[in-house]
Amino acid sequence: MLDGDTRGLVTATAISFGAVALLAVAETGDYAPRIVAPLAMLIALACVSFAFVSYQRLLSWPSLIGLIVFVILFIPIKRYSLPSSLPFQLEPYRVIVFLVCVAWGASLLIDRSVRVRRSVLDGPMLVYVIAIVLSLLANLNRVGGLSQDVTKSLIFFSSFLLVYYLLVSVLRRARDVDFVVRCLTVGGLVLAISGIFEARTGYNLFSHLSRVMPFLKYNPGEDVLLRGGHFRAVGSAQHPIAFGAALVMLIPLAVYRAQLTRRRFWWLAAFVFVLAALATGSRTAVTMLLMMTVVYFVFQRRQLKRMWPALLPALIVIHVAAPGTLGTAVYSFFPSGGIVAQQQDAAVGSARLTTLGPVLHNEVAPDPVFGEGFATRITTPSPTTPIPNAPITDDQWLGSLAETGIVGAGALLWLLIRFFRKCQRAAASDPSPRRFLLAAAAAAVSSYGIGMLTYDAFSFIQVTIIFFVVLALGAAALKIPPAEWQQLVAR
Repeated sequence: MLDGDTRGLVTATAISFGAVALLAVAETGDYAPRIVAPLAMLIALACVSFAFVSYQRLLSWPSLIGLIVFVILFIPIKRYSLPSSLPFQLEPYRVIVFLVCVAWGASLLIDRSVRVRRSVLDGPMLVYVIAIVLSLLANLNRVGGLSQDVTKSLIFFSSFLLVYYLLVSVLRRARDVDFVVRCLTVGGLVLAISGIFEARTGYNLFSHLSRVMPFLKYNPGEDVLLRGGHFRAVGSAQHPIAFGAALVMLIPLAVYRAQLTRRRFWWLAAFVFVLAALATGSRTAVTMLLMMTVVYFVFQRRQLKRMWPALLPALIVIHVAAPGTLGTAVYSFFPSGGIVAQQQDAAVGSARLTTLGPVLHNEVAPDPVFGEGFATRITTPSPTTPIPNAPITDDQWLGSLAETGIVGAGALLWLLIRFFRKCQRAAASDPSPRRFLLAAAAAAVSSYGIGMLTYDAFSFIQVTIIFFVVLALGAAALKIPPAEWQQLVAR
């Protein structure tokens, strides 16, 4: 087994080699000598310095995972990239995930104390991977004409799995899991505050990062969106719906921190998350909030009942702090003419009920078992596929059913149900504060699952990575003895 000094040096060396590889790949870019080379050199020098000075904190696995979390939260995916001439965008989060995974791979080969750990979700994960493979093998002709799009989606999905198993494997102590939770909640709180500011002013702070980080290339995204005459906050996400979904998933983590530390600051943070989620003007966020409440009713019925008197004052504060937010939320569920009529009107841009029948008849029915092929539904023009071949469903469950059939959609449903039941059973017999985190993870994951009904969740990378991170935090917590969580409170 390697000692701490050697592990720090091995990790730093692996990341340094990754930085050199980044430089070699990006050398084809027009701005590589001016931007990417200094960045790669800075990474390499910083890693070598940290290995000899402060590797124990800065290069510990929780810190590296925290780095991934902050990059995902603060650098908008698909809105910024590093200059290159590669067939795909060289985005910062890809670079960071790649470097950390290189370090993890090197440690797996050299350090016996680092190994891939099994988790409670290995079964549904494996079945979903098999469903993807079978869906592609059953549709070779269709896949052949869309090979580049399929390859990109497979790389995305592989990165989700890598992040999940990285966290499950290296987060072995309660304090490490709690550290990553803190990174998510503190970083998310910054996003929430910026989202509230954006909803009031229409100014998105994350659309101007290239002014302070000139090595980032800005790629314009969505225009300013309105609902009910009010700005919809986008923050660092790709769309207001995805931003609202991400914020809702972070609410339970703030509640966990409040229950663990008994500090009012975290309750305030949870309230700010709610306010910012409503500021996105997203029905999906409201639906996810309701699902989160149901899960907490199952896990912590008594505690939830004690909080009901605070509901009316909270609504008053929301109305004062963000005028129009509640009215916009009500309008989104009760539009003129009714929500059913709205969802049948293609002119609104999200006619979910209109596309349901045709997708079931034309795409699911021909092969309901294996589907028409993973990632072969191209709903928006791309450089490789300028003409879409399928309608936007705004329903990830329906999209997954069409692409991977009953096997794939069933595996996803099994994953969510299995995670919920494992957390519920463990929390019911756990007197330690670990039960708070298990409830939080179950609430966040369940809210994501219900949100999948009303938007194409897998198309939005930030919120999907957060989903896999929370899954991993819950799976890692299930492997840690409750006694460690008691020690965490005593610190």
